[in-house]
Amino acid sequence: MSRNEATDNTVSSLNDVYASIDVLVDYAGKHLNLDPRDADWTRNRIFELFELDSYRPTGETTDDTAPDELLSRFRESCVAAGLFEPEEGPRYADVVMGLLSASPSAVQDRFVAVEQSNDGMEAMRWFYDYSVANNYVKKAVLDKNPRFDSHGVTVTINLAKPEFKNMKKAAAGNSVAGGYPSCTICHENEGFAGRNKRTLRTVPVTLGGEPWFWQFSPYGYFHQHGICVNTEHTPMHVDRDTFGHLLDFVDRFPGYFLGCNAALPRIGGSVLAHDHYQGGGEHLPMHKAAAWATFHMNGYPDAVVEILDWPGTAVRVVSRNRDAIVEISDMIRLAWQQFDDSAANIASHDADGNRQSAVSPSAIITDRGYEMSLIFRNNAVSSEYPEGVFHAHPEFWPIKQEPIGLIEAQGLFILPGRLVDQLAQLENALAEGQPLPASVSEFTLEWDELTAALNGNRDRAAIHQAVHEELGSVCERILGNTAVFKTKEQTVAFLAELGLTRQ
Repeated sequence: MSRNEATDNTVSSLNDVYASIDVLVDYAGKHLNLDPRDADWTRNRIFELFELDSYRPTGETTDDTAPDELLSRFRESCVAAGLFEPEEGPRYADVVMGLLSASPSAVQDRFVAVEQSNDGMEAMRWFYDYSVANNYVKKAVLDKNPRFDSHGVTVTINLAKPEFKNMKKAAAGNSVAGGYPSCTICHENEGFAGRNKRTLRTVPVTLGGEPWFWQFSPYGYFHQHGICVNTEHTPMHVDRDTFGHLLDFVDRFPGYFLGCNAALPRIGGSVLAHDHYQGGGEHLPMHKAAAWATFHMNGYPDAVVEILDWPGTAVRVVSRNRDAIVEISDMIRLAWQQFDDSAANIASHDADGNRQSAVSPSAIITDRGYEMSLIFRNNAVSSEYPEGVFHAHPEFWPIKQEPIGLIEAQGLFILPGRLVDQLAQLENALAEGQPLPASVSEFTLEWDELTAALNGNRDRAAIHQAVHEELGSVCERILGNTAVFKTKEQTVAFLAELGLTRQ
């Protein structure tokens, strides 16, 4: 290649870079609230990243409302022009989108304005759309995750989420070296380059008269999945105030649910160091579960307590009266934390006196009023079940070994991305009449059950459906593993001891 040809190619590549930046700036004006008066200034800040100074306007614009293709074009043109290496693309995409996004104060002001002119749910919808538009919520990635319903639960395979098989690894994956920010969900992460959080934006929320904030999850498990975080870095806990906090939130955002992991290792999520709740714009399978039995309590005529027809151990307190919800929920919480039954292998404390029992609450509003679900959890271990007696048992680990937290306890299972390839191997072997491949030999249980269910059927559509049914069945059985009471009659006896009367 001659020097002139090289020069021509370089100029052409740089023109592609300029065009891709023009498109992004135009996109920000249409979808990220970039003021036209700030367009040149913002474009120049992007040029500064790459020491570009020979710009001529290309006039390119876009009507595309999804940032992924625009950022892909930007990354490819920059790599072709030698501005950065391909592996640096995600970081530079985060930098550029951070520059194009509105400031936290501007986002919060717009959120408040939408809420005041409409309502809290409309404000949340606007905020979610903004978080998708500035590419903090990776919706294009989320939309590729397999998802289906089976055996009363919803099963998803998250292609982006790393797999943590125990709480120590999960905690390590969420730790921050150096002490700033104190953890991965502290408010100081907003715009923090150290963890590619330049596009993170939050909105303030008041719970119990105290400052909290809401942010959406970049790799959400369900529609509009987010977390509500205590502005103060303080350890997770579930107490009487927790129930009031959850009700405060759903009062303001009645289309959402909000819940909390039990604040215990192995069953309490991976960020126990910072008080936070999880929720979003989708009611999960447990929220829709029917009542297996209904109870009343003296002094609370406007409230009922339901034992859920659910594989795990869960009850639901229903009332239009906030005080009744809080009082009854806290009474059940306190009783469960002290409950012991050696015959059922339930110990409220371990040999060293550490508490092992807690509830995971979750609140929604329906046409019946407030509904507070309480999932009974216990994090005891044994020689037979070192990862948790009331946890996924070893025979199910090929499908799911990660701790079962709030979201999965409510029936939405997030399975590891490795399963896409592993299940494809199973399906191919079944379709071809081959034995279980050695590379997936740990799936013996699933293989045997699939073989029995298919009974020689090699139709690929039937095999694929059978695999879905098998995954749903395994997840349902895992919920059964988490059940502290293995029969509904045990739950009946527990509530009766509290003075509740079955209807």
